[in-house]
Amino acid sequence: MSKILKFTQFSLRDLVVAAAPTLLLIVGVCLLAYWLVDPAPPRTVRLGTGQENSAYEDFGKKYAAALAKHGVKVTLVPSAGSSENLKHLREGTVDLAFVQSGTTNEEAAEREGLSSLGSLFVEPLWLFLREEKGKPPITKLTQLRGKKINFGAKGAGSARLFRQILELNGVEKDEVERYSLANTPATVELLEGRIDGLVFTSAPEAPLIQMLLQTPGIRLFDFNQAEAYARKLPFLTHVQLPQGIVDLGRNIPAEDYNLIAPTATLVGREDVHPALVDLFVQAAASIHSGAGWFQQQGQFPSAKYTEIPVDPEAAKFFKSGPPFLQRYMTFWLANFFDRMWVLVVALGALILPLSKVIPPLYVWRIRSRVYRWYGQLRAVEQKVEDAPEATRMQVYQEQLKRLNEIEELVNQVSIPLSFADGLYGLRSHIQFVRKRIQFLMDEAAPAASENVPV
Repeated sequence: MSKILKFTQFSLRDLVVAAAPTLLLIVGVCLLAYWLVDPAPPRTVRLGTGQENSAYEDFGKKYAAALAKHGVKVTLVPSAGSSENLKHLREGTVDLAFVQSGTTNEEAAEREGLSSLGSLFVEPLWLFLREEKGKPPITKLTQLRGKKINFGAKGAGSARLFRQILELNGVEKDEVERYSLANTPATVELLEGRIDGLVFTSAPEAPLIQMLLQTPGIRLFDFNQAEAYARKLPFLTHVQLPQGIVDLGRNIPAEDYNLIAPTATLVGREDVHPALVDLFVQAAASIHSGAGWFQQQGQFPSAKYTEIPVDPEAAKFFKSGPPFLQRYMTFWLANFFDRMWVLVVALGALILPLSKVIPPLYVWRIRSRVYRWYGQLRAVEQKVEDAPEATRMQVYQEQLKRLNEIEELVNQVSIPLSFADGLYGLRSHIQFVRKRIQFLMDEAAPAASENVPV
């Protein structure tokens, strides 16, 4: 008994098989776009800081703590200071670093692929001098001739800046005995009386600054011509250390001091991921936005006070605040959705053209279940046509049997109702070939009986 043909309204299996290559292609292209066009932010980043007990080192630790909350590890790379940090950025040994204004210029920064994430704080030039008994305090830089002064370690921003300041005062290079010690050993030398003075460029939060401001016998130099310095060197600003700011009870310092100050800037390489730029700028806003000795509430971080071009992502933050999604989601989740636009573009470019391919593939796959039997049917007809006269009846009988096998297999084909006309057409053609073979057998039967020997 032949099996009843199974009809369906729709063949999900055939649709899945027809669409699978297209879907795999779409998924593959989307994944490629997701990881190559807009890769995920790295989990580690290198930050160039400064010397031991410096403000750069202290702030570097705060940045590391802030980014650790978002699962990003900040590796702190110590240095002698701003100039060495700039060298590390050029060489690619750090991704971001603290750089003092005046260390480079806009043209050089663009050429080297560097951008500013904003200015963070002013770091005055601190000149601490040892008081000499019986002698009046030094009030002019020309009085430093013949003195032993520590300019800062090689690579520190203070050394370069202080040389410029001395040149403006007409003090030649060999007129001051220069030392190039790191801040901590230089402080020891000053306290022991083996040098006459030392120079820092640092935020007042640095532990050594705090200590020296309160050390008897050590006096801070007053740049009473600070406004003139700021006019001659545009990257400098005139700031004032107010009387009593260190310790009101002990009135330290006992008078106002005029200081000249470059600005500390967070500088990054052009290959720093935009999402990390957002994260660092947000950390800068929480670390540096408060009021301080030389700044007002909300003055920093800022896109001002820097000669290095500001990164577009940082500029966007200073204008509009944090990215919309990061205000309501975790950093990684917000970053994931922010990067989804890459998938949307890839999908839009692929789905529309490829969606036109799937319906024809589906139709072809369904119809191929019917059409492939026509090859078998044609083979039966060919064998009937080519049958030798001597074995003609035997060939006819074999091909009738083959037709029955084909019909049995065709009756097991599952096909959607919308394609049933093709299946019924095939069955009618099978019946047509069967009738033709039977007709040929009827014609061949008398001839076969005449040839039978009596």
